[in-house]
Amino acid sequence: MVLNPVISKLSGKLVVLASASPRRLEILTNIGLRFEVVPSWFKETLDKTLFKMPYEYAVETAKQKALEVAQRMPFKHLKTPDIVIGADTVVTVDGLILEKPVDKQDAYHMLSRLSGKEHSVYTGVAIVLCHERQGKSSTEFKVVDFYEETKVKFAELSEEMLWEYINSGEPMDKAGGYGIQALGGMLVEYVKGDFLNVVGFPLNHFCKQLEMIYNSPLESPSHKMKREDSGGTDGPCSPVNSLSKVTENGEVSNFNSSDSAGQTPVPEQNVVGPECAKCNNEGFPHKIVDLLDGFKASKTLFTACKLGVFDVLSDSEGLTVEEVADKIKASVLGTERLLEAAVSLELLHKHKVEDKISKMYRNTEQASRFLVLDSPLSLCGYILHCNDLVWPLFTHLESAVREGTNQYERAFGKKTENLFQDGYFRKDDIKMRFMNAMHSVAKVTGKDVATAFDLSSFKTACDVGGCTGAMAYEFTKAHPGLSVVVFDLPPVIEMRSHFQPKEQDDRVSFIAGDFFKDELPKADLYILSRILHDWSDDKVHELLSKLSKACTPGCGLLVSEIFLDEERSRPSRALLQALSMTEGRQRSAAEYSDLLTKHGFTPVHTQCTDNLLDAMLFVKEDPNVDKTLQILSSESVVVT
Repeated sequence: MVLNPVISKLSGKLVVLASASPRRLEILTNIGLRFEVVPSWFKETLDKTLFKMPYEYAVETAKQKALEVAQRMPFKHLKTPDIVIGADTVVTVDGLILEKPVDKQDAYHMLSRLSGKEHSVYTGVAIVLCHERQGKSSTEFKVVDFYEETKVKFAELSEEMLWEYINSGEPMDKAGGYGIQALGGMLVEYVKGDFLNVVGFPLNHFCKQLEMIYNSPLESPSHKMKREDSGGTDGPCSPVNSLSKVTENGEVSNFNSSDSAGQTPVPEQNVVGPECAKCNNEGFPHKIVDLLDGFKASKTLFTACKLGVFDVLSDSEGLTVEEVADKIKASVLGTERLLEAAVSLELLHKHKVEDKISKMYRNTEQASRFLVLDSPLSLCGYILHCNDLVWPLFTHLESAVREGTNQYERAFGKKTENLFQDGYFRKDDIKMRFMNAMHSVAKVTGKDVATAFDLSSFKTACDVGGCTGAMAYEFTKAHPGLSVVVFDLPPVIEMRSHFQPKEQDDRVSFIAGDFFKDELPKADLYILSRILHDWSDDKVHELLSKLSKACTPGCGLLVSEIFLDEERSRPSRALLQALSMTEGRQRSAAEYSDLLTKHGFTPVHTQCTDNLLDAMLFVKEDPNVDKTLQILSSESVVVT
């Protein structure tokens, strides 16, 4: 690609950048492009949950920014641009889209999530080509959009470094909370891809698109689409490298080469695939249809786990349908359909092998890590618990909603208040299944919860209701100076030997007891992981009152639960769990803070882990010190 001829194609044209970003302005100025800056008025309020991939959100936002400026200028500025450039940059980590932080606490959360991890930076770019129709008082817009991805790895960031960078003020107007071209570059270990893309504009890709638009139309990857409404969002199925025409009144139609006013038309190409099918029927309720099939997907996962599909595939590079069917003792037809469904859910890979007619199946990376029974982070225990206990309860959800009570009696023929106090649930196999479920969740979440805070000031801890000790072992790994006592019911403690790690740790010990009836072991720090949400308000206050009396001033309390947002609308996992109609309830971080404050605990930190559980750290108040001063001196962190 020759740069100058591409840029020279824009000579004499009114080019507009629909962005106030000084970084984008500098990048485009440095290549000699002459343009005006007209910041877009488009409010970046698109629902991120509607987009399957982060880049789709960035592309759609960039397109809406550019179209807003292109449609506004003929009326507000009394001139029609030839080209409007829109861009939007987002940072994504662990499937979460990070935009510009709203305040310092938000920046802290973002940078904490990025610490020590590789993340992706996506910039979506939209190029709107404007054309005034001869003899008509309307303008047509042709949209070409694309995206660029760059991988960035952060170093492990200390609290001191985090706050020093945040207090510099640099993170506040930058996606992901950092600027790689300035101080933020000190946080970065490596970059894979276009560096300028991380700064805010993928210049190389942009110039290639211009070349395809003006020099090589026959090689253009763009295609035409019909859209019903240019003013709203096109939803998550908007294709990348799309081409469309929008008139000022909002009508959209295929771009006609006879209206191009000298522009070389980009030929229409056939587009095949599910994404295109979605785009051609944007009114179709994809989200609802996905929910309709959701229970089938869950049951497919449950069945594959229960039959041991992922286990038999774990020791091979791939097996045929017949080989899997033989190992799991199932029919070939049924096995084939189960494997195909698992492939569609991205739980398995399917591939052909040379000189073989049959297809081969193997585990995906995530399946190997989380769905194989003997994997260190296996979720199989919890998955089987969902299949055997939660699934039957949810088949009676209508009754649960009408009555406002759990459905153990309808599902299992017995009414029980406690899994370990009913004769049915005292059977060793049933008890073991429940403990396996709790153990698997603790193994997956334990490290993130244990490392959420600096606990070096605490020497002894008590994991209240700590079950198998999986969480306790993660705490002693993360904090060499800490010893942990696991306190749980006698039937649980009796079976702990089935779950002890290969490497013994004498800093973890077990004491049998009922945390409502018996005296709690003495400790500097108490851990309540997945406890409070399960009990009635009266029981919760009873337990917290007991803990408050056991704690001396400065004693810590770590609460680990799923935290609802302040609108109590997300995460859906917590709200769906509440439908099991236990006597407890789900709470937001603010609600937990209020709850603990009533029992003499001051909130110090809140940490979103991007795992199954989040964490909050409290300290016991000193009654001899003014409460307001204690709260002001603590470093409260707001969950976003």
